Amino acid sequence: MNDIPSRRRILSTIAGGALATLAAGGTSAAATPAVPQTYSAPTPRTRLDLNSGWRFHRGDITGAQAPAYDDSAWSTLDVPHTWNAQDGADGGGNYYRGVGWYRRRVTVPAGLAGRMLFLQFAGVNQVADVWIDGTHLGQHRGGYARFRFGVTAQLAPGRESVLAVKVSNAHDPDIAPLSADYTFQGGVYRNVSLHALDKLAVRMLDYAGPGVYLSQRSVTSASATVDVRATVFNNNSTSRSLVVRAVITDAAGTIVADRSSTSQRIGPNSGLDVTQTLTVANPRRWNGLADPYLYSAHVEIRDAAAGTVTDVVTEPLGLRSFGLDPTSGFTLNGKHVSLHGVNLHQDRADRGWAVSDADHIQDFALIKEVGATAVRMAHYQHDQKEYDLADAAGLVVWSEIPLVDAVTDSAAFRDSTAYQLRELIRQNHNHPSIVFWGIGNEQRTDNATTNALLGELASIVRSEDPGRISTYANNLGNDAGVAGHADTTAYNKYFGWYGGSYDDLGGWADGLHKAEPQRTFAVSEFGAGANPAQHALNPSQPSSGGSFHPEEYQALLHEASWKQLSARPFVWGSFVWNMFDFASDGRNEGGRPGINDKGLVTRDRSIRKDAFYWYRANWSAAPTLYMTSRRWTARTDAATELKVYSNASEVTASLNGASLGKRGSTDHIFRWDGVTLRPGPNTLTVTATIAGATHTDTVTWILTAS
Repeated sequence: MNDIPSRRRILSTIAGGALATLAAGGTSAAATPAVPQTYSAPTPRTRLDLNSGWRFHRGDITGAQAPAYDDSAWSTLDVPHTWNAQDGADGGGNYYRGVGWYRRRVTVPAGLAGRMLFLQFAGVNQVADVWIDGTHLGQHRGGYARFRFGVTAQLAPGRESVLAVKVSNAHDPDIAPLSADYTFQGGVYRNVSLHALDKLAVRMLDYAGPGVYLSQRSVTSASATVDVRATVFNNNSTSRSLVVRAVITDAAGTIVADRSSTSQRIGPNSGLDVTQTLTVANPRRWNGLADPYLYSAHVEIRDAAAGTVTDVVTEPLGLRSFGLDPTSGFTLNGKHVSLHGVNLHQDRADRGWAVSDADHIQDFALIKEVGATAVRMAHYQHDQKEYDLADAAGLVVWSEIPLVDAVTDSAAFRDSTAYQLRELIRQNHNHPSIVFWGIGNEQRTDNATTNALLGELASIVRSEDPGRISTYANNLGNDAGVAGHADTTAYNKYFGWYGGSYDDLGGWADGLHKAEPQRTFAVSEFGAGANPAQHALNPSQPSSGGSFHPEEYQALLHEASWKQLSARPFVWGSFVWNMFDFASDGRNEGGRPGINDKGLVTRDRSIRKDAFYWYRANWSAAPTLYMTSRRWTARTDAATELKVYSNASEVTASLNGASLGKRGSTDHIFRWDGVTLRPGPNTLTVTATIAGATHTDTVTWILTAS
């Protein structure tokens, strides 16, 4: 059962969520097969990739949407693309925010005649106007969600047409985010594609969602109930009789549940929702990192008179339950799970937001390597590839809308923000990894306008997807009004960086828990900057906005922070800010202009900082043996220390072949004080046995006269 009695206490929440459903017509269960049967989904849809062959011009041009416009002088490129890959991370905050134009020739294969055509953009920042052969298809406002246009009337199969897209990333007071600590990169920065469907098909224009929505309930080891809602649209000029079949298969393709609706009529140019309830016996549950098992849910649309399958949609299905408790924290399938993880931005050195599937795969491999169990996808809807990777990896996801810093007191801003939330939920409804819907981050003012909007957004989550948990990331006081709308609250706490000491985190959490023992809360951000080329031995707290961000201080802060968080299970989750350094063009600190350097890994993914290995030693079962300060190779002081992060029980060290002895540890930190380097090269070696295998790490430090 679902049990979300208040914003302060969330117990035994059954995951999965539900959009409001309307059962259309009766259903009858198909006979259970006598022997296991497999299912292979038909593929009546056609997808055409439109990523290549674009022409681009930065700046606005009157009439560039006209098919006869001469774009031969424009640059040629492929998308994903952003025009801020370079100037968005050079410091100063003066990166280009304006208009860019994209044009491409499109010829639909003649064999697709008679089918419905839909043009899809996976992400354009932030206002996109789209034309085909000079006909304006529409405008999409918001930089992070997928959007589609029906283009059947504009694209004639076998004939070349001109697709033109005008993009603007200029500030718009009616679109969130108004401001934030990252670069708002402009461009068609995700994939573009064309989709051809039969005229009797699952709806494509429901906030660009999949059109099939899976709502699970009563998930136990004995059984799981899944409501499968199919939104069907008949684009024919005459009515049709249809049958909707819902099939759930396991990872091997074996049918575990199968149901077909009775035949029913759907009128011309009209829609119909059909909801069917299926039960999976003895389900293998999606169990986080331990077992991220995925079923598949398939929905077939069949023209009853013709006896043909006209459309099929297949969606991932991970069967699980989850909940929050103010004392014991987060539970998955009835068992406590420590949600410790990272925040993630869509950004790469030299490419900005125009990242590839291979980039996403590398990022999630690094997240898995560090041992995270959860990811907060800040501060906006991310690419579908990332949610797919989280599903497969077993990472619990917090996904959120880009409501950051401030709001505009206008109906247009409220409507746009609500629309972005509905896009987020509809498009990602079926991802089992998503547990939390974030309704905002760090509102600077706790006034009536802000609170009214947050209240509306929390209400949207409850109506769209009551089975999941809404949350909000607060950086005002514990009892600020903005923290009182979502089901649970999280806090961005930078003790030891933007004030206070890194030893203050535990005391703050204890104070909040004691004052409000029924409140569930998490730490949504904590961290410190680090330039891996800057070093100091046991540094004091540097200036957050200064030019010196030694790698060692970041490590000290994270050592202290994690020790405090791990001892407090009532904190249901903690998320390091950030997994990777990212572009924030207004910053100029740590010797790296245009970069927020709080990442555990550098923006180019080439360096895992010391703090990365601190978390790997604590979070991951993979053997870890790592000497810190390894990049501090040029030394001027002979007296130093050796510090090692490891999940071994004992570590042995040597300097220039001479033993420094063996150390044990109960906190994954091994220290040798009073180490004296000799002039010239010094080789330090550490050795440990982990899970029966011997591991060694070696560094060389060179001592020169100061």
